[in-house]
Amino acid sequence: MNPADILKNIQKHAEKSLATSLLEGVATRESIDYICRCTSNRSGVRLIMACLLAKLDKPDVDPRKPYTEIGSDDCFSGRSYDEQYLTAFIHANRLPVNATTAFLTPTLRNINQPLTTGRELIGRPRELYNNALKILEDVALQRIPANVVLTEIVRVLITIRNEQDARMDSLLRSIKHGEGSLPLSSEDIVTLIKQHLACKHASRLPVLVVAAAYQAAGEKLAEYIRPLHGHNAADLQTGALGDIELCLAGENKTVTAYEMKMKQVTRDDIDHAVNKIAKASCQVDNYLFVTTDRIDPMVAEYAASFYEKTSGTEVAIIDCIDFIRHFLHLFHRIRTDYLNAYQGLVLNEPDSSVSQALKEAFLALRKEAESD
Repeated sequence: MNPADILKNIQKHAEKSLATSLLEGVATRESIDYICRCTSNRSGVRLIMACLLAKLDKPDVDPRKPYTEIGSDDCFSGRSYDEQYLTAFIHANRLPVNATTAFLTPTLRNINQPLTTGRELIGRPRELYNNALKILEDVALQRIPANVVLTEIVRVLITIRNEQDARMDSLLRSIKHGEGSLPLSSEDIVTLIKQHLACKHASRLPVLVVAAAYQAAGEKLAEYIRPLHGHNAADLQTGALGDIELCLAGENKTVTAYEMKMKQVTRDDIDHAVNKIAKASCQVDNYLFVTTDRIDPMVAEYAASFYEKTSGTEVAIIDCIDFIRHFLHLFHRIRTDYLNAYQGLVLNEPDSSVSQALKEAFLALRKEAESD
């Protein structure tokens, strides 16, 4: 049985026992539940899953040795099992786990020693890694079977997924029940967006705030947005001019680029943008920074000085809330379309960019605003 088939078999067993844990030991059950539900760090669960999958695929390996650099006969590449098999399995079953491998996180990369309980991994929360190493040791010393532990992990992850789906469905139904009533005003929507931006881990949201505007009004403006790049994708990797790139309808040339900042825009940011403009394959009309922080008048003046130097590209800094307030009043009659577009973008982002908690927060805030 290959690793993909092993995972399918594990999933079937997990689905059949959703209501009851397969583990007898209370301490191990609690450790696995903690690791699976640790929203601040999702690498621990993928680490264990990769190591257990390797153990099931090749019984002679030591699950505490997921690095070929260790050099022993019982080591293996945890990253290979993670990327080649777990990624597809996680995506197919929508499991609430990081979308990318655990072995490229700062805590788990560049290691050439076994992950024994005597080793301290530098990462937070410490309890997560302590629990993970203890589970791997228990499997290595045959205190608990690898297949039972992996099945329990998948069972808990499916349970969490179902819980999240139920909460989302409930929130969406409550919003739909309000349809037909007086729609939120433009200022109500601005307040709602401000509240959402104030939530923790909201760095992706300014991109969606601006993208939703062009999604709602693109046809009226005869412009369209290029597909958004991943939240952590570097410009050098993607060749992108900015976080959002606009093209004229029927053309494939970027005419406006937006770069989002949840901090003050600096002269260095302006210089970096000008370098990208100079290397662009076509003339860019606007390069706009959208920030949630204070705008330094001197930096704004510096940005404006590049119009002639770039042969006609306007570089400017815009306040995020001012942008959306002006847009909503300018396109007042499609304000609900904008709100729905923003909601769709938020809900469709991967959890690694917009967390489940942030998605639920928006729906709860919208429900409260519309009920008021």
